[in-house]
Amino acid sequence: MSFEHLSGKIAKFDIVNKNGAVLVPAGSVLNEDTLRLLQQHEIDPADVLVQASEVGTPSAEDRTPGTAPTKLIQGAADYSKALFDRLQFDRKVPLIEIKNGLIPVVRQISRHPDLLELLESVKAKDEYTHQHNIGVGVISTLIGQWLNLEESELALLSLAATMHDIGKVRIPQELLSKPGKLTKEELVEMKRHTIYGYEILKGTVGLSPRVMLVALQHHERLDGSGYPLHLKKGEIDYWSQIVAVADVYHAISSKRPHHDPMPFYQVVTLMRQGSFGELNPEIVSLLLDKLIHALLGKKVVLTDGQLAEVVHINALDDLHPLVKIEDSLLDLSRNRDIHIQQILS
Repeated sequence: MSFEHLSGKIAKFDIVNKNGAVLVPAGSVLNEDTLRLLQQHEIDPADVLVQASEVGTPSAEDRTPGTAPTKLIQGAADYSKALFDRLQFDRKVPLIEIKNGLIPVVRQISRHPDLLELLESVKAKDEYTHQHNIGVGVISTLIGQWLNLEESELALLSLAATMHDIGKVRIPQELLSKPGKLTKEELVEMKRHTIYGYEILKGTVGLSPRVMLVALQHHERLDGSGYPLHLKKGEIDYWSQIVAVADVYHAISSKRPHHDPMPFYQVVTLMRQGSFGELNPEIVSLLLDKLIHALLGKKVVLTDGQLAEVVHINALDDLHPLVKIEDSLLDLSRNRDIHIQQILS
């Protein structure tokens, strides 16, 4: 039996050689290098147990234009969960494995041609913590692409964004998944995930300091209202500012343990108003402008329950476009009590 069918899958348990030495830790992505190692140690492919989801080579379905890469997203989220589980016991971050296994998948997902379909697909629906990691990684990568970052910088930004919440590995699970409002003491502990993340990544050999800064600074705000250090404007690394925008957008548009996803129009309005602290306005505008102009031709659900198609973006009021409902047109800029509730992918 060959190893080909194992490529891109995730090892369910540690894979050891005849002497009991661990060759591939549980949760690792099985790529060319790891499979070659197993072959060299004469490991029987039939003895390798893998998780149900895989991260790696996109399926034919995922490569089809207009089809959201749902399997890749779920596989990446499963990998994130496996990584967090491992870090509970082993404090060493498997940097090479993440760079070679997870980040190329995040980059692959971010290249999906339909922006709105992609953003709908990466919204967290159940396993918030791990789906959020991937969602923020993908959205930050998109922003980096729009900013025309050099390839080396884009790869590093993808890594930093995907690892931004790694400090949550030290936050009790019952706190992460608590459905109700956090107490003052619980909120203080939750906010410490930024410091925990910096501490975890600081001990990782060969890691760029900017990746550590993103873990520390992604909740900082330009007006000094953020945490943990209450930094302002130029004190905050630019990549941290990118990830902060992606983090807020993904959080408020996703289902969280204590909050349902916000309607589309509310997400855009609140981000533009700076309701979550002062984010970099240029990055916010870049993301929301791309998002709104991608609405053209899309099916949407309005706040009154009607299904509509966006046929024209109003230049002076882009959040209230002209929509088509069956055979009639409705200008939302003249009917301001009706908004776009949801985009249909």
